[in-house]
Amino acid sequence: MNNQTVQETAKKDTAVKKYLNFINGEWVDSESGKYTQNTNPVNGEVLGEVVASTKADVEKAVQAAKEAQKKWRNVPAPERADFLYKVAYLLKERKEELAQVLTKEMGKVIAEARGEVQEAIDMAFYMAGEGRRMFGDTVPSELRNKFAMSVRVPVGIAGLITPWNFPIAIASWKSLPALVTGNAVVWKPASETPFLAGEFVKIYEEAGLPKGLVNLVYGSGSEVGNAIVEHPDVDIVSFTGSNEVGKKINGRAGELLKRTSLEMGGKNAVTVLEDADIDLAVDGIVWSAFGTSGQRCTACSRIIVHESVKEELEQKLMKRMEMLKLGDGLDESIDVGPVINRSSLEKIHEYVKIGKDEGAKLLKGGEIVTENGLDKGNFYAPTLFTNVKSDMRIAQEEIFGPVASIIPVKSLEEAIEVNNSVEFGLSSSIFTADVNRAFQAMRDLDTGIVYINAGTTGAEIHLPFGGTKGTGNGHRDSGVASLDVYTEWKSVYIDYSGKIQRAQIDNY
Repeated sequence: MNNQTVQETAKKDTAVKKYLNFINGEWVDSESGKYTQNTNPVNGEVLGEVVASTKADVEKAVQAAKEAQKKWRNVPAPERADFLYKVAYLLKERKEELAQVLTKEMGKVIAEARGEVQEAIDMAFYMAGEGRRMFGDTVPSELRNKFAMSVRVPVGIAGLITPWNFPIAIASWKSLPALVTGNAVVWKPASETPFLAGEFVKIYEEAGLPKGLVNLVYGSGSEVGNAIVEHPDVDIVSFTGSNEVGKKINGRAGELLKRTSLEMGGKNAVTVLEDADIDLAVDGIVWSAFGTSGQRCTACSRIIVHESVKEELEQKLMKRMEMLKLGDGLDESIDVGPVINRSSLEKIHEYVKIGKDEGAKLLKGGEIVTENGLDKGNFYAPTLFTNVKSDMRIAQEEIFGPVASIIPVKSLEEAIEVNNSVEFGLSSSIFTADVNRAFQAMRDLDTGIVYINAGTTGAEIHLPFGGTKGTGNGHRDSGVASLDVYTEWKSVYIDYSGKIQRAQIDNY
């Protein structure tokens, strides 16, 4: 290798990695000419740059989607599904590569990252199967010589706005059912996890989807997100994120008579009754409360425990917390990675101060971690409060960090009342050996997801994902229910009587 080649190689290795928009099948820059940095939350290392888009970029993406969808909607659903099978196999082939990217830019430990990519793989295979199961209904007509049925038809253009905490899983929940049902997609991923979005779209590109069906536009919520919501040719907006932003989207979309699908977080509780397997409950709580550093909409942030087993649970839980190892998630031995950024770190710490001021007792954690070489990252110690009252702010508001609060109760009925006392209704869990009380909890817990003798996290892709109250607006990601988000129902009548028949009037 000559000196010139060495210099060229070195220059190539040190070049800043840049990610562009993907519009109408092409990787393109933004008219803004601006870029933002993408950093690793473990150490602040700059991973590369991503284009900062404008309303004009959204306009181009929507127009491309509009033209592509005109043809795509007429492609038979099983044929559309063939593309999704290709996506599934490509995801499977690149699982480790995608997991590494996920951990580097989001921070979750590598085992969780692999699990998230697997969720996208599963979703791709499942939704490909729906290409042959997009069932409608046939029903008897009330009139003679008349046939009646209903069929699904695509909504049109789906604007997808996805979060950073599950950057490929949630994107798969939204984009795959949208595509298999005949829609086109304009996607704005979270600014914190742009690279994984780019890698996912590269897979769509390699799978051979027609140009314009999947469009990726990077940028801020105020610029790109608002442009998607406001655009008259975007027929549905599917959003996962904060309650505050979701309400604004829903309000504006309502004025425009535009469909929305919203998933906006939770304040989830694990209930531990006096007959529970305490060791099992501890396992469930640790995974639910401190996995992904508590940055899950399904994370356990409340532990509702019967007063007779409260002390035992506290002691065992603290011992388990002492075993948790913080650090770079690429290290297989690490249990808890960083939180996403400095502002999240400060928000979590502020909530811990609020908890102390409210009179809750801090048992463990409650501090920003800077020792052992973690000073350059965004690390927060797994934190446990006890003697928390259900009306305290730390028991009512979503913290989105590794903070859990123990709330003592005297009965199952009180536990259910406490569980249901928050504005969210995503996930709940109960540990008990009594099947009668388990069924009572299944009936009375006001959440979209209920677990018996397991933690609050983990959703299987063939079941609906979403919640009640402030968590959402009635729609569901994942499972067959997600097809309802991206399709309209069309009723079709075929009258072969040879005369004009009028329903109801002629029949009665």
